[in-house]
Amino acid sequence: MIRVLREPTEFYGLLLDMIRRAEQRIFISSLYIGSAESELIEAIRKSLLEKPSVQLHLQLDLNRSTRPGTSSTAKILLPLLHEFPDRVTVSMFRSPSLRGFLAKIVPPRFNEGWGTWHAKIYGVDNEIIISGLSTKAGAGPHSYQHENYFLDWPDPQTHPHKIHVKAQEALSTFQSSQRTIHGIQLAAEESLVSSSNDIDLNNVLLFPIIQAGQFNIREEESALSLLFRNLHTSEGRPAEQCRPLVDLTSGYFGLYETYQNLVLANNVTTRIVAASPKANGFYGSKGISGRIPEGYALLEQRFMTAVKRAGRLWKQGTGVQLTEWEKDGWTYHAKGIWVSLSPSSLPVLTLFGSTNLNSRSAHIDTELSFVMLVPSAEGSSPKGILSPTALVQKQLKDEVEGLRAHATEWKGEQRNVRFWTKVIVRLVKGML
Repeated sequence: MIRVLREPTEFYGLLLDMIRRAEQRIFISSLYIGSAESELIEAIRKSLLEKPSVQLHLQLDLNRSTRPGTSSTAKILLPLLHEFPDRVTVSMFRSPSLRGFLAKIVPPRFNEGWGTWHAKIYGVDNEIIISGLSTKAGAGPHSYQHENYFLDWPDPQTHPHKIHVKAQEALSTFQSSQRTIHGIQLAAEESLVSSSNDIDLNNVLLFPIIQAGQFNIREEESALSLLFRNLHTSEGRPAEQCRPLVDLTSGYFGLYETYQNLVLANNVTTRIVAASPKANGFYGSKGISGRIPEGYALLEQRFMTAVKRAGRLWKQGTGVQLTEWEKDGWTYHAKGIWVSLSPSSLPVLTLFGSTNLNSRSAHIDTELSFVMLVPSAEGSSPKGILSPTALVQKQLKDEVEGLRAHATEWKGEQRNVRFWTKVIVRLVKGML
């Protein structure tokens, strides 16, 4: 069964329920576990106490999880490691791109700019939640003090700063083997997906794609290039009936140049939702990070300049439309792509997961996303009864409409971007 979760409370409530029902395993991959996750940690501990067969596996980012202070993820997890040493495994990823003298002088928080483990997936036994959310219910105060954590490096033959080749081989081999088992491959030319086996086109097809630019793994780029290459307007039909519709969103919208070119070069109706400055997760932050929302405003201005230059400005329901999301008291972290064969039809494809579709996701962080193909079920069900695939399509449409319900006209062209913000954006380049 496939269920689309539309609210953070749904995600968190379902995750807790799954953990409480665990029988064999709990596995979580995330950037970090937030300091206010006492309910989550307690649910995990209770499951481990009550069911001796349960094993816990966590895959997190090292720099993000060991920020100085009493609320760091590492400190939160230490009691579980001490209480269940044989049943709790915590693995942490450290980007090899920050090394040498630079690694010694770049302070916490800023060291995350050279790459993080951004993949987010939450599983219990045979149930999985695929998300772009980290398990964060809140944030605690920082206490800047020196911390020591002793980590076991499992490969003494390879220096942690020189894992590029091994990481590329491991991730590529794993993906290739799994696709071979299930008869799926990213086709090189004709279509997004091809198969050596007979895939039932009445069923939903779901497969993972990894983007890890620093390890030269670019499955997301390949998938999106193939997708846009295969989106085209059907001949001989009115444009409003045959022009595909792409809905795209990112909470940190600075569309990767390759993806920007795909959008602008393709005559496909594209609607984009970005976070307004107030909905940006860094809005109101102290210090240099407080300029991040302004930096994204600059990237949006540059994007819209490119849209205008390409002659793709939104007009009479076609072209490229940029809107901004804002809801009082909320931050915006939604990310994904939805494709419909026409503006009036239900989505038949979606890309969702951890990627923000920006340069950072393409080159620096390690991202895990999923492509889901849903065969069009229009007219295939008895009157008044939705087939399973039609129900998935409807959920996807409702998801898009829910995101767009709080989207308003983009006001970025009216925003002043200060000189030093422009300098900072130029210096950090793809780190935004």
